[in-house]
Amino acid sequence: MIIEKAKEALKIEADSILQLTDKVGVSFEMLVNAICSSRGRVIISGIGKSGLIGKKIVATLVSTGTNSMFLHPVEALHGDLGMVSKEDVFIAISNSGETNELNQLLPVIKNIGCRVAGFTGNLDSTMAKSCDMVIDTGVEKEACPFNMAPTSSTTAQLAMGDALAVVLITKKKFGKSDFMKSHPGGMLGQRLSSRVGEIMFEASTAPWVLTGSLMGLAIEQMDRFKIGAVFVLDKEKKLKGIITDGDIRHCMAGNCIDLKTQTVDRVMSSNPHALSAGSFLYEALNLMEKYQITVLPIINKDNLLDGVLHLHDILGKGSFQFNGEANE
Repeated sequence: MIIEKAKEALKIEADSILQLTDKVGVSFEMLVNAICSSRGRVIISGIGKSGLIGKKIVATLVSTGTNSMFLHPVEALHGDLGMVSKEDVFIAISNSGETNELNQLLPVIKNIGCRVAGFTGNLDSTMAKSCDMVIDTGVEKEACPFNMAPTSSTTAQLAMGDALAVVLITKKKFGKSDFMKSHPGGMLGQRLSSRVGEIMFEASTAPWVLTGSLMGLAIEQMDRFKIGAVFVLDKEKKLKGIITDGDIRHCMAGNCIDLKTQTVDRVMSSNPHALSAGSFLYEALNLMEKYQITVLPIINKDNLLDGVLHLHDILGKGSFQFNGEANE
């Protein structure tokens, strides 16, 4: 019975989240646009369980680039309203929409000049009628057997808050390097604050061919090192270009008669994006993210190849092969 009841509760809550997909509409889009155009903060308020959910949503927004704070409605009515400005966007959270403390606060918030949104399961509630934007987070039933304890309803509120944060990440073009700046104590943050030279592979272990070489040799190098790219150097070992799996696909799509007999100069991408060993890893990640690349040549001041950096090395995701040996 224990396992069955647990599964039943999880299914009820999962179904409640799935039902939210049909409730995301114009008001949600208006809220996102209001936040993106605002010069103030997102202020979230709620009482009890909804208040706890509000604090979690604030934590997620702050960590993903949206300036936010939680405001307790009772404390707001007793002096904390001084933290609110007309540039802010205010989000009230109440499943019933009849939370007295919130409904007393909302007219004051609107009088300040804030745009007001509400997460509620009651679209006809007092709170909903006071909001400029109403986000429906209603559920059919709570997971609680008495249909009383906030369970499915708070899960739905949290999920809608997560959806808001994720959309804002995309809308604001919040990148991995930005995430690092707000998470300097985390594992990824610590890794990204390191220098490229600390984790790159030296030039002696990087795949390269000389200009004028045939593509057959370049393909052999790519197959040996298995990082999806090979560098093209001149006789002084200065970087001239890079050939990636994508370059080969483009060449084949362009009806290359015999790829292996082509020279690397005809297939390579000239003047590839590169960094120095002294660059920070978050700079490398930013560059890779911006140009959708996974391999970076590392060069010195004379444009000589110093090494190679792979996206997997930055993120620490598993291992890949260099010289036939696994490197973690």
